[in-house]
Amino acid sequence: MLIYRSKRVGQNGRIFELLKFRTMIPNAELVGGSSTADDDPRITKIGRFLRKTKLDELPQLWNWIKGDVCLISWRPESPEYLSTIPDEVLRTKPGIIGYATLWNIDEGATLKGKENPDKYYEEVILLRKRELELYYVRNKSFILDLTILTKTIWRIITRS
Repeated sequence: MLIYRSKRVGQNGRIFELLKFRTMIPNAELVGGSSTADDDPRITKIGRFLRKTKLDELPQLWNWIKGDVCLISWRPESPEYLSTIPDEVLRTKPGIIGYATLWNIDEGATLKGKENPDKYYEEVILLRKRELELYYVRNKSFILDLTILTKTIWRIITRS
C-alpha cells in the first residue's frame, strides 16, 4: 500500500483521512506510539528519504482539492489530541503547512534519541505548537502566509 490514510481532526472537530505516502512498515501504529522519531525502526529506507524531503506530504494536495485542508494554517492533529486544540483554532480549517512548522520543521529529528517520544511530544512540543497555532489564527494575513510559505520552502531546501 503506497498511500497511508491517517485519521486527523479538521475544522470544527470533524475527523477526516489525511493522505501521505507510506514511510513506515505496514501496521506500524500497532507496534509503536503515534510520535515518530528519526531513529524509529518502523521507518523504511525509502521512508527516511520521503520524510527528509517532505515528499511524503504530497498526497495532501488531494486533501486540499477535497477541501479538508487549506494551504497554510494549523496542522491537522491526531484525534487523541483533540482536547488540546483551542476552540478558536478548531473553528478554522487546518493546513498543509503552518506557523508551528517553522518552529519545528523536523519533528522526527527533535524526537530522535528520546526515551519516550510520545511523552516528549505531549509535554514539550504540543504545548508550543498550540501557542503558535493560536498566534497564527489571531494574526492571519496575506503577509504572514507569504512569510510562512517562503520560509518553509527555504528551510526544506537548505536543511542538511
